[in-house]
Amino acid sequence: MKVKSLLYERYKKEILPALAKELKIKNPMQIPAIKKVCLNIGMGSYLQRLNAKDYSFVEENLTRIAGQKPVVRKSKRSVSNFKLREGQPVGISVTLRGHMAYNFIDKLIHVVYPRVRDFRGVSRDIFDKEGNCSIGLNDHTVFPEGVLAEDSRKIHGLQITIVTSTDNAKHAETLLDMLDFPFKKKI
Repeated sequence: MKVKSLLYERYKKEILPALAKELKIKNPMQIPAIKKVCLNIGMGSYLQRLNAKDYSFVEENLTRIAGQKPVVRKSKRSVSNFKLREGQPVGISVTLRGHMAYNFIDKLIHVVYPRVRDFRGVSRDIFDKEGNCSIGLNDHTVFPEGVLAEDSRKIHGLQITIVTSTDNAKHAETLLDMLDFPFKKKI
């Protein structure tokens, strides 16, 4: 079942031509777009803090937030200083593509960021040299799907990486600006 995205439709109709005009790009294949959104949760120190081996609640939270089943990442080697054993789960990740990625970005902009306490905008320093955007959230409960009564003591963070089709950070910033991403105002 293909999930329609209102943000993707807006991107195709309004933002794409405006981006081409503003960035002075003639080739439509060079216009920046969202390739994928990667969601990651690191569980190593989190599980040690709770003295637990059960990470199913973290997996369920990410499943509800992303809308698809995550992959459990396991350690490749043992490291005694970190109390890490080979094959031990260290993280969970999900990759969203296509309409799912645009739906997630739409939810991030219009639902999640308004729920963040004392939110004053996202810094413009979140882009790397390849035009990807990395955002970290300390609390998963800002997502409406991430709130359950029994999870109140088990709050964990979430890393969001938005991968764009451009390798220019300024072009990626312009793309997210046109998608109404809540950046801090320039002074």
